[in-house]
Amino acid sequence: MSWIVLVISGLFEAVWATALGRSEGLHRLSPTIVFFVALAVSMGGLAYAMRDLPTGTAYAIWVGIGATATVVYAMATGTEAASLAKIVCIIAIVGGVIGLKLAA
Repeated sequence: MSWIVLVISGLFEAVWATALGRSEGLHRLSPTIVFFVALAVSMGGLAYAMRDLPTGTAYAIWVGIGATATVVYAMATGTEAASLAKIVCIIAIVGGVIGLKLAA
């Protein structure tokens, strides 16, 4: 169960990161509310997962999922330009996350 919660928490990290970017320094109400709610869900899930998983592994996987999902979403929506180099780096992050899961 901790792994599932960790993955969901990592996805919520992407939500809060995207909302933070859209909040214009926490000055736009709707993205600011989404930011704080997603932040609470993400951190709460990470804390829950860390009860059973090693801190370093859980944190690295959480960050990897969040960073990957944030970049993929930005490229899919056209907010950020896609390039072969970025895609290769995303694949490297995903490979590292999978490696950490398998090593755990």
